[in-house]
Amino acid sequence: MINWYQTEIRLSPRPSGMHLITDEILRAIPNLAHCRVGWLHIFLLHTSASLTINENADPDVPKDLEQSLDRLAPDDAPYRHTIEGPDDMPAHVKCSLLGCSLMIPVRDGKLVLGTWQGVYLCEHRRRAPARRLVLTLCGDWDESRR
Repeated sequence: MINWYQTEIRLSPRPSGMHLITDEILRAIPNLAHCRVGWLHIFLLHTSASLTINENADPDVPKDLEQSLDRLAPDDAPYRHTIEGPDDMPAHVKCSLLGCSLMIPVRDGKLVLGTWQGVYLCEHRRRAPARRLVLTLCGDWDESRR
């Protein structure tokens, strides 16, 4: 039987950078254990941060990714939208490049991620507020696991 579960979580404010949030997501969806096959949709309710899946083993990877994004969308480019500070428009550009949602397959009560993959919140503002995520789980529930 196809079942749906949805919740919203609030992530604490973080400095700019790439922040591994896989465990926070997993804690927020206890029904994941009941899902034999399905998917988890993660949607970020903001336009100056983004989501990505990337390597979670080497701490240099997220630092290099952030540095690369800073080169693509530097704070000192001649933006028109500057009323919210010099890091706001670059944050919007980075969000557009990476996106604000992810879809992850679920199998046997677990997210289907590669060995070295993790879910990251990419915080593009220097002083960002708390961020909100909507987590929607859809799948075929194993009734014997309930």
